[in-house]
Amino acid sequence: CFMSIEISDFGKDLNGNCVKLFSISNFNGLVAKVTNFGAVLVSLFVPDKNGNLADVVLGFDSLENYFKNDICYFGSTVGRNSNRVKNASFVLNGTTYNLDKNERGKNDLHSGFNPYNSRLWDYSIDEDSNSVSFNLVSPDMDQGFPGEFNITVTYSLDNDNNLKIKYTGTSNKDTIANMTNHSYFNLSGHNSGTAMEHKLYINADKYVEVDDELIPTGELIDVSNTPMDFRTPTQIGLRINEDFKQFEYTGGYDHSFVINKTNNGIEKIAVLSDESSGRTMEVYTDSIGVQFYAGNFIENNKVIGKENCSYKNRSGVCLETGFLPDSMNQPNFVTPLLKAGNTYNTTTIYKFI
Repeated sequence: CFMSIEISDFGKDLNGNCVKLFSISNFNGLVAKVTNFGAVLVSLFVPDKNGNLADVVLGFDSLENYFKNDICYFGSTVGRNSNRVKNASFVLNGTTYNLDKNERGKNDLHSGFNPYNSRLWDYSIDEDSNSVSFNLVSPDMDQGFPGEFNITVTYSLDNDNNLKIKYTGTSNKDTIANMTNHSYFNLSGHNSGTAMEHKLYINADKYVEVDDELIPTGELIDVSNTPMDFRTPTQIGLRINEDFKQFEYTGGYDHSFVINKTNNGIEKIAVLSDESSGRTMEVYTDSIGVQFYAGNFIENNKVIGKENCSYKNRSGVCLETGFLPDSMNQPNFVTPLLKAGNTYNTTTIYKFI
């Protein structure tokens, strides 16, 4: 019943290294399961209004399925840069850096091939804070990025039902740092079908307009009188099939929203709620943006998930905090530049009610 961390074997990676699964529990029965393979959130058990537990994140039962998790990125820690980069390149300090062209043969998505979510991370446990930390050293020019990037991702769970994900990192050269977590949430349970009946609130007046390659045009568009307006809690499926030009490119919601920041610290930016189970998830972050992805293309990959569940399109939704996409190439966006010697430090909290 009390806060605890249990460790179990999760199999071996492709190099024969032993992989661990960590179960972090709190006083209220919540259990977050994370692995040092990819610093991935594997499961998240949350009680409903009647106290019944269900796993509310999409994913896999076996380690082997996570070896090829570079399409849907279930539960993944994404870095060094999340989201898209136009033409898979950027200029930093007068030098052009070329990244992997892993989307459409020309753009970079989630940093490219050999992603962080397919690597074995070092780990440490802090029972006092009920947390597990994963550490990765990404060498200079890894995936095309300059600088040796030393990154730590810490998952902690407290008795107020806050699942906190904290990222801290340093680089010995100026580089790009824009990490996120790519969990797909279905508050009715990962195997319960569509998440389109969930209601969503996002504290954002503007969203990032994209072109037909899902690359930002550079324009930030007012959400008023569009399907992008979630300033009042709204059922996700209500407008997702509307005749809306942006949806022709994205197949539904797959957009970054510009948070109405009131301070530089951590604040509530979104709320996802499911009336049928009574579960509500609040999202807190110090980030300036959140990518809302409604899982529009899950079933295109014929994914068989946990408990032999065949995941369908829109059976889980992502709320990925961070900088806006392609922001290193967009003069009007805040840059994700990390100066050498400075510390990258950002936190996102998923709180369950």
